[in-house]
Amino acid sequence: MPRSARAARHLPGVAREDSDDELGTDDYPWEWIYEKEDGEEEAAEEVGRKRKRSTVHEPQIIGARMGSFECYLGDTVLLKADSFNEAWVGIICDFQVDEDGDKAANFMWFSSPHEIWNPKKRTDYLENELYITTAFDVNALTTVNGKAHIMSEATFRAKYPTGKVPRKSAEFGKVFICRRGCNTRTCTYTEEFIWEDIFRGRGDIESLHEMVRKNTKATRRRRQPRDEPTDQDYKQHDADDDREGDYAPGTPRTPKKPRTRDGAVTPSSRRKPGPGSKPTTPSSQRRVLVKKHLEFTPLATRVLSPQHVLASPYQLARNQLHVASVPTSLPCREAEFSLVYSHLEAAITDGTGTCIYISGTPGTGKTATVREVVGHLDAAVRADELDDFIFVEINGMKITDPHQSYALLWEALKGQRVSPAQALDLLEREFSHPSPRRVPCVVLMDELDQLVTKNQGVMYNFFNWPGLRHSRLIVLAVANTMDLPERTLSNKISSRLGLTRITFPGYNHEQLMRIVQSRLEGVPGDIVDADAVQFAARKVAAVSGDARRALDICRRAVELAEADAKTRDDGDGDAAGAPDTPSRKGRKEKQQQEVETPKKKKRSAAGRVTIETVRRAISEATSNPLQQYLRSLPFASRLLLTALLLRTQRTGLAESTFGDVLEEMQRTLKLAEESRPLTLLDRKALGITNTAGGTDSGLMGSIRAKNTSQLIRPAGLGAAAVDLTGAGIINLEGHRAERPSKMRLAVGDEDVKLAFRDDPEIKGLGVIL
Repeated sequence: MPRSARAARHLPGVAREDSDDELGTDDYPWEWIYEKEDGEEEAAEEVGRKRKRSTVHEPQIIGARMGSFECYLGDTVLLKADSFNEAWVGIICDFQVDEDGDKAANFMWFSSPHEIWNPKKRTDYLENELYITTAFDVNALTTVNGKAHIMSEATFRAKYPTGKVPRKSAEFGKVFICRRGCNTRTCTYTEEFIWEDIFRGRGDIESLHEMVRKNTKATRRRRQPRDEPTDQDYKQHDADDDREGDYAPGTPRTPKKPRTRDGAVTPSSRRKPGPGSKPTTPSSQRRVLVKKHLEFTPLATRVLSPQHVLASPYQLARNQLHVASVPTSLPCREAEFSLVYSHLEAAITDGTGTCIYISGTPGTGKTATVREVVGHLDAAVRADELDDFIFVEINGMKITDPHQSYALLWEALKGQRVSPAQALDLLEREFSHPSPRRVPCVVLMDELDQLVTKNQGVMYNFFNWPGLRHSRLIVLAVANTMDLPERTLSNKISSRLGLTRITFPGYNHEQLMRIVQSRLEGVPGDIVDADAVQFAARKVAAVSGDARRALDICRRAVELAEADAKTRDDGDGDAAGAPDTPSRKGRKEKQQQEVETPKKKKRSAAGRVTIETVRRAISEATSNPLQQYLRSLPFASRLLLTALLLRTQRTGLAESTFGDVLEEMQRTLKLAEESRPLTLLDRKALGITNTAGGTDSGLMGSIRAKNTSQLIRPAGLGAAAVDLTGAGIINLEGHRAERPSKMRLAVGDEDVKLAFRDDPEIKGLGVIL
C-alpha cells in the first residue's frame, strides 16, 4: 500500500505530498492585499504610503501575498501539517494578526470521513470527499501550502470522467468533492446539496456556516449503535429517539470521546531546508514507542448477593456509613457544588482553558464534590445539553513519581501508553498547535502537594497549558492548604492559577449530623439514637470537622451495638434452652411481672447506638496502641511531633526539613512565652538550660527569653528525632538529625492529633490541635 494511502486511512486530514509548486521555493514575507475604493486590489506598500498622508479611511484586507502566490477571502486552501504527509483544508474567512504578531487567517474547516470515529458515521463517502463543518480556527499564513478546489460530484464527473485526477496534473491531490455538511462531535449530517449552488465566494461564507449549523446538531446524542445505519439515522430530528445511553441508569461515568486522529500534528509554519540539507522522510523521524496494556490472568472470584451483605439493619448501616460508599447527593455542599459546576460548564461550553484551585482541610468533601459535578456534566452530555469532554483524575498519592502525570494525561487523550519524557514532548506539541476539532479535557489533580517537584516543572506545565490559546485544558487543582501556591510554588506558577479559587470550610456539628443522618436514611429498625449522632458530630467538629472521621466513629459504634445485640441474643438463647423444673417454673412466673419493665429497657439499649456506644467508639479510636505509645513519649519527642504536625498543616507539604521543624518549634515557644512568662516548672518540663552554664548540642533551635538577653535552648530534640525514627513514627533522611535532613510523619495526622489533643503540657504552650 502506498505511504499516502496508509496516511489517509489512519490519520485525519487529507493525504498530500510535501509540494511547493504554488508557493515556490523561496521564503518571501507575507504582505496584505487591500481593497481599493473602486473594488480593485491594492498592494500593501501603496497603502502604507497613503496612510502617511491620510489616516481617515482604513482599507479592508481582502487577501495576502507571498511572492507570486496570492489568496483571498473565500478561497479554499491547504494547510500543511508538520509530518505524515497530510494537510488540512479550510476556507479563508478573515485575515488578522495573531497573538504572536504574525499575519494569520481564520479558517472554516473541512473534515474528511477518516476523522470521524463515531460508529454511526456515514459509510457511503467517496474517495476524495470532504464535509464542510462549523469549526473555526486561527492559523498563521506560513502554514498555507497551496489552493484547493471544492466542487460537486456532477462537476467532478464532468471534469474527470475516469473518476480520478491524473497524477501528472497540477491539480492532483487538490480537488475534492463536498456534498454534505457535518458536525463531527455529534456525527450529524445535512441533506445532500450541490456545492456550486450554496457557495460561490466570500459573500456566501456566513450563509454557508448558518446552513450547516441549523441542519446539524450541536451536542452529542449517545445511543446504542446499530450495525447498518440508514439515512434516517443521520437526520437531526428523530421522533423515535429513545435517548438510551451506553451506561446503566444512575451510574455516573466519565465521558471519554474517541479521538479524531491518532498522532497527527496540526499546521505550523513551513521550514525550508538549508543548502545541502538532507530531506526528511517519515522513516527518518523519531519514532514513539507505544506500550501495550498488561494482560493478567483473571482469578476466580466469589460473588456475594445483596441479601447476604445487607441481611440486617446493622449490616445496611455499616455499608452506608463506610467512607467508600458513594451517596446519591452530597449534603451541606450545595454552594460549592454550584461554583464548581458553573465554572466547568462555562469552560466546556466556551472551549477555553482555565485553572480552578480548590482548597480545604481533609474530609471536607473536595474530591467528592468535583466527582459529583463531573457526573452531572456527563448526564448533561447524554441529555444533549452540553458538548462532550474528556475527564482524567491524577492523584498524587497514587503515583510514585510526579512526572508520571504526563503519561496519564496523554493516555487519557490518545489512548497510548508512553514514557513520561515522551508524553511531555507530545503534550507540548498537542497544546501548542491549533486543532480544528479538539475536545475539552478536564483534569482533576488531587493531593496537589504530592506533585510538587524540586524544580516545580510539573506544576508549571499543568498550570501553563490551560493558558495556551488552543489547549482547551481545564485543570482542577485540589489541595489541603489554602495558600499552597504562594507558600510553596514560585511566582510564575502561582500567577498562572488565576483568581478562580474555591475554599471548602470544615464541617460544623450541624452539618456533620446532616451527613450522618442522610447516610442512615432507609435503615430499618431505628438502631441509632439522634443524641448519639449529635454527640459524635460535636466531638469531631471540635477537633477537625472531618466528615470521614465522623462516619468512621458512627460506623464503629454500629459494630459495637451489633456485637452487644448478638451477645444479648446468645444469652437469651442459653436461658431458653435449659429445661424447666417445677420449682424453676414457679420462680419464673413469680418474678415475671417484677422484671418485665427493666428487662425491656435493657434489651432495647443493648441493640441500639447510644451516647455511651459512641463514647466507647471514640475511646477505641483514641486508645489504640499507637496513641498510647505517643502519650508515653518524653516531652521533647512530643514537642518535636507537635512542631512537625503544625509545620505540615501550615505549609500543606507532608515533607519538611529538620531545620524548618526547629523554626516552627521556636515560633510556638516564642508565642507561648509572649502570652505568659515561663515558670520554673515550665522550664524543667521543656528541658530548658541556661547557655551560660549549660552545653550546646549544635542541633537545637534557640529563642530569646522575654525581658532577658540570655538564650534558652530546648535540649534533646536531636536525640528525640533519632528515637522517633527508630520507632517508626517519623521518617528522617539518613537517620541523622541535621538541619538539611528531610523528615515527615510515618503515621497518620489524626493519630497525633488525638494523642496530644488533651495533653496538658502541649495545651500549656497554647497549641490547639
